[in-house]
Amino acid sequence: MQKHTLLITGAAGYVGAMLVEQFSKRDDVERIIGLDKEPRPEGVRDNGKLVFIQQNMADAGWEEQAREYQPDIVVHTAWQIREMYGDRATEWHWNIDGSDRVFDFAFGTPSVKKLTHFSTVASYGAFADNSVDHFFTEDEPFRESKYLYAEEKRFAEEHLRQKYEEALESGREVPQVRIVRPAAITGPRGRFARVRFGLQAALSGSLKGHGSFFYDIISAMVSWVPVTPKWLRQYVHEDDVTDIVSLFSFDDNSGGYDAVNLAPPGDAVTGADMARAVGKRTLPIYPWMARIPFFFLWHLSRGRVPTAPGSWRGYCYPIAVSGEKLTYKYNFNYRCSSFDAFYYTNGRYEEVVPKELRRDR
Repeated sequence: MQKHTLLITGAAGYVGAMLVEQFSKRDDVERIIGLDKEPRPEGVRDNGKLVFIQQNMADAGWEEQAREYQPDIVVHTAWQIREMYGDRATEWHWNIDGSDRVFDFAFGTPSVKKLTHFSTVASYGAFADNSVDHFFTEDEPFRESKYLYAEEKRFAEEHLRQKYEEALESGREVPQVRIVRPAAITGPRGRFARVRFGLQAALSGSLKGHGSFFYDIISAMVSWVPVTPKWLRQYVHEDDVTDIVSLFSFDDNSGGYDAVNLAPPGDAVTGADMARAVGKRTLPIYPWMARIPFFFLWHLSRGRVPTAPGSWRGYCYPIAVSGEKLTYKYNFNYRCSSFDAFYYTNGRYEEVVPKELRRDR
């Protein structure tokens, strides 16, 4: 049995720490190098397979430490997702320059055979002319937008493609590259083990009482669920995300460079669906009516409430994607539909859900 060593960036974050936990249970994983600017998380503090490097990926020095262990798999999840109020330059440095370092490490380290990079469906762009019936495929280009998170992910993919092609032209062996573009990731771990601002937390009222005046205000504002005419979301279950990354990391699959959307087949989740799921009634609004509170919450909270410029579009205009490529090309079958991922609490982390709040399919 081949023993693997992984480098997982963002190892203290939601997805990264989850991958550390799950992959460390595999017999064919010898070691995991976790890289994050935040401290080693409590959940993996006693993990004997984890070597943790606390450092910002944009800063020099971590490469030498990681290279000592000769990783053969790199999974890049690290990202400053929440825009930093008044400091876009620092965020850009962390995310873009940091990603460039990760890509250079993967292409410049002979032991690395596979690289998985986390992108996002947000980079397809939320625009007024988007249709609820159009599902973006991987063949369609990303579009420029004013939402910094989407723009940074768009640039990161462009840099990755350029570096991959340059490595090929140099004649040296290059790792297999997989780009995953997830819809909104959810599940019992994300919803109950890491209470933080997010759409589900806001709609369900679980932000209330968590020590923030602004969270309490938002909980009051969504006593009814505001719904614009074309608003919809897609959700992918955290267990499906882990299994997809496992597929790309440990299984043999053909092709050198590929990008895939992570979204279950079937209907997206509408605003009415989300309201029904959290037991609330809908309040029809127009996009301009959503834009106003986003603007004031962003500036009044100085970014503590993640309502960054351009983000209001994602709550007004649809970005629906097709995730069928994972099935027809890689034979992957999703466990949960979008609505089931949003509503039910089944999964590997259901034990973190209070028994009275569990919803089993």
